[in-house]
Amino acid sequence: MSTRRDLTGQPAVTVATLVAGGGRLLCVEEMAAGALVINQPAGHLDPGESLVDAAVRETVEETGWTVRPTHLVGVYQWVAEDGQPFLRFAFAAVPVSHDPARPLDRGIERALWLTPTELGREHARHRSPLVARTVEDFLAGRRYPLDLVAWLP
Repeated sequence: MSTRRDLTGQPAVTVATLVAGGGRLLCVEEMAAGALVINQPAGHLDPGESLVDAAVRETVEETGWTVRPTHLVGVYQWVAEDGQPFLRFAFAAVPVSHDPARPLDRGIERALWLTPTELGREHARHRSPLVARTVEDFLAGRRYPLDLVAWLP
């Protein structure tokens, strides 16, 4: 039996943050594959980083909002059209503070707050089906303790 692992097709581990305030959800408009799409603040887990820390980092980098994660909303597997698999950890979070002068990550056009209805109307512009599914679960009240994603440095 070989001890080498073929990393082809390994899922990209990502995080997303569902931040609600005033009946709206924090979203980003970003360029992806030449199109302006809508997503939650989201991104890849960095080496040596906890999932919760990644969610906080990605949110501030993409929106200028510092948040406090409160719950895990869900864990999602998805395979993009190009065959890249993803494993997404979605977190509920509350807004703490905003730095409007903070430059946003490359590719992020702007942060915006949308009602669930407004976000639903933009379904064709969602970056992936993960956007709608995580919002659906969040609005349905799915909340799990953060300690389900234990960090063992």
